[in-house]
Amino acid sequence: MTLFEKLRCLFTFGQGVALPLPAIDNNADPFALFKLWFDEAHKSGILLPEAMSVSSVSQDGQPSCRMVLLKEFNQDGFIFYTNYNSRKSQELNENDKIALLFHWNVLQRQIRIEGYVEKVSAEQSAKYFHSRGRGSQIGAWASKQSAKILTDTELADNVDYYTKKFAGKDVPLPEFWGGWRIKPNYIEFWQGRASRLHDRVCFEKQDTQWKNFKLQP
Repeated sequence: MTLFEKLRCLFTFGQGVALPLPAIDNNADPFALFKLWFDEAHKSGILLPEAMSVSSVSQDGQPSCRMVLLKEFNQDGFIFYTNYNSRKSQELNENDKIALLFHWNVLQRQIRIEGYVEKVSAEQSAKYFHSRGRGSQIGAWASKQSAKILTDTELADNVDYYTKKFAGKDVPLPEFWGGWRIKPNYIEFWQGRASRLHDRVCFEKQDTQWKNFKLQP
């Protein structure tokens, strides 16, 4: 983080507690509000505001969570990319329900998202895959994500193998790698307040319409 970003973080710290939320119209769009908060998180100087916790649940009901990076979002949902053989992908194949959490402490804000997932198209995955650095592309081939490492040199050996295999040509999209799109049916905007009297503005999808309401803190 640069000195300017550190100063900007210091300047914005606690603003969430001091500044009240504007009134939320009954017909408000949760995606528009998400974009507003996401843009403000970027402006605050927070490191990796796109970092989010992703929670999945296995067939036997065991939840697990991990941090990933949001790569795209629009009215269709929120997208991250990963290995389709990873633990989270296996769990999402078994149970398509998912929960996301963004936490921006500097602004005293959280956004909770619940819904289900679907895979993005291979074309969209390829477009993002080829926008990554070559090292990350090789790494996607080299890592059998979530599998046990059997030898100390296994990962390095795999990197060396695929570096040589794709030398002098484009790295292709692995068939086991791509994006998940979260289709939300619940989005909660949490704003910290003094004396723990926090604001909780919730949007719930009913058929094709979003309805909003508030919860007690």
